[in-house]
Amino acid sequence: MNPSFQHLHILGICGTAMAAIAKLAQECGWRVTGSDAGIYPPMSDYLAQLNINVAPFDAQHLTPKPDLCVIGNTMSRGNVEVEAILNLGLDYCSGPEFVGRYILPQRHAIVVAGTHGKTSTASMLAHVLEVAGEAPGFLIGGVPENFEGGARLGQGAYFILEGDEYDTAFFDKRSKFLHYHARTLILNNLEYDHADIFPDLAAIQRQFAWLLRTVPSDGHIIINHNEANFSEVLAQGCWSPQTSFARYPHADAAWQWELLHADGSSFRIYHQHEVVLEVSWSGIGAHQVSNACAVVATAHQLGLNMASIAQALTSFAGVRRRMTLVGEASGVRIFDDFAHHPTAIQSVVAAAKAAMPHAEGKLWVVLEPRSNTMRSRVHQQRLGTCFADADAVLMVPPMKKQHEDDADLLDVAELCQAIGAKAQVLPDADQIISLLQGSVHAGDDVLILSNGAFAGIHQRLYQALL
Repeated sequence: MNPSFQHLHILGICGTAMAAIAKLAQECGWRVTGSDAGIYPPMSDYLAQLNINVAPFDAQHLTPKPDLCVIGNTMSRGNVEVEAILNLGLDYCSGPEFVGRYILPQRHAIVVAGTHGKTSTASMLAHVLEVAGEAPGFLIGGVPENFEGGARLGQGAYFILEGDEYDTAFFDKRSKFLHYHARTLILNNLEYDHADIFPDLAAIQRQFAWLLRTVPSDGHIIINHNEANFSEVLAQGCWSPQTSFARYPHADAAWQWELLHADGSSFRIYHQHEVVLEVSWSGIGAHQVSNACAVVATAHQLGLNMASIAQALTSFAGVRRRMTLVGEASGVRIFDDFAHHPTAIQSVVAAAKAAMPHAEGKLWVVLEPRSNTMRSRVHQQRLGTCFADADAVLMVPPMKKQHEDDADLLDVAELCQAIGAKAQVLPDADQIISLLQGSVHAGDDVLILSNGAFAGIHQRLYQALL
């Protein structure tokens, strides 16, 4: 089929992933339209710049019938357009299936999978390949600062994807990454997450085991040997060559990383126990250095030379909302981070403390438990151990949704008791801003952890402290 004469209609187009797919489809030649319930900036402006017509849900958008409908992951039965698509017998698929069917053929798919670090690792690898002249395409669930956005078709052989383990659509409960047909697969880490769809860790491991079945025998897997939970995945079958990475010193891993500074701003990479790289960069945190080691191993496997890799790492500008400096007001620096899992929170808090330029300064950590898993009690015990390097911790209660029981939600009072006297709960962002206004001093840092807008607290706090 020649998609340049085809009409693609996307339900839920204002979601970050669906808007990215719309851009890729348009670059391929599809005529794209879309519908959604919440049509407002910045996504409405982004789609307008692409000249993509977007309107509220209405079955009339399906007349004349589109050649293909993409149904977003947030859609469900009862939606007026979903019901019309099913009743009219229109051709439809999920977003990940569309990518697998229409974007990835004839490309070398590099999939980055794991509980955390996917966005940063995928962005880093895209930049390394770009610096090497490979002009990669990519689909990343964030905004790499070295690029204009999180999606582009690219001109080269490689296409990099953030391999999300979350389910695909209301009609397809497999993980999204199963649609991407990885030729090179990076396995960063594996922990329990997404408690709203996975009953336990074994259920997630099963999806990863299925993922390994999709990698060809002449493909390659880059795997973290510090992650014990992958051993049970590999035991279920692996038919592809593997290259391991781990923190130095490790007895077996082919690639190893070592911090040269506690905040991760400089590090060393070993290959077969020989130093091959020493890098100083703008990245912060041991977790980011581990990501960098995975990228180096992957880039080397793809044939890139160490000089090019080192140059790219040095110029990697990071990812928006990953230890992003919002601004400095009255000598107080404000950082924004997306951290939504205890491991990531612990690592970024430790890195933020180590990176503070003033030894007498205090690190204030502000937490909004927003994701479905963070709002639940799944990580109740783990979270209490994540803030050892913070001087003060402020948090808001998890938002309660309709039909939810308080007993199922994160107990923030209990969490504060576990953290100690330095932690307290405040009712909302307004109260946190008010408290910080009267408490922070020049030399302090404020680290805000949320995977949502958090009532605009980042800019509002910055303005309040000016």
